Amino acid sequence: MEKTDALAALAALAQETRLDVFRLLVQAGPDGLPAGQIAELLCLPSATLSFHLNQLKHAGLVTFRREGRSLIYAAEYPTMNALLAYLTENCCAGTASARPPLCEPAAGHETTPQKRRI
Repeated sequence: MEKTDALAALAALAQETRLDVFRLLVQAGPDGLPAGQIAELLCLPSATLSFHLNQLKHAGLVTFRREGRSLIYAAEYPTMNALLAYLTENCCAGTASARPPLCEPAAGHETTPQKRRI
C-alpha cells in the first residue's frame, strides 16, 4: 500500500459514523449488507449514510453491488489488510511474529449484527 492510499483510508475512518459503518460491514462478512439495513442498524438517515458510504468507497474500504433495487455494501478486506500491514510493517524490527493477522472471512458466512444507537 502506498502512503497516499493509507492516508485516504485513515482519513475516511477518522470519523465516528464512517468507522461505525465500516466495522458493521466487517462484522457482516463478505456478503455485505443492504444500505437500508445498515441505516436501520445504525439509526442513520439514508442521505447521511449515502454520504458516508461514498467516502468509504472513495477510500477503497467498501465495495457495492446491485441486487434488484438494493445496493449491497461490503467491506473491502484486501484494503483493510493492506492498511494493517502498512501500519505494522516496521514493527518489532520486522520479525515474522510481529506481522498482523489477515482477516479472510469465508464467503457465505454472515453474522447478524445487532441494532445499536449512536
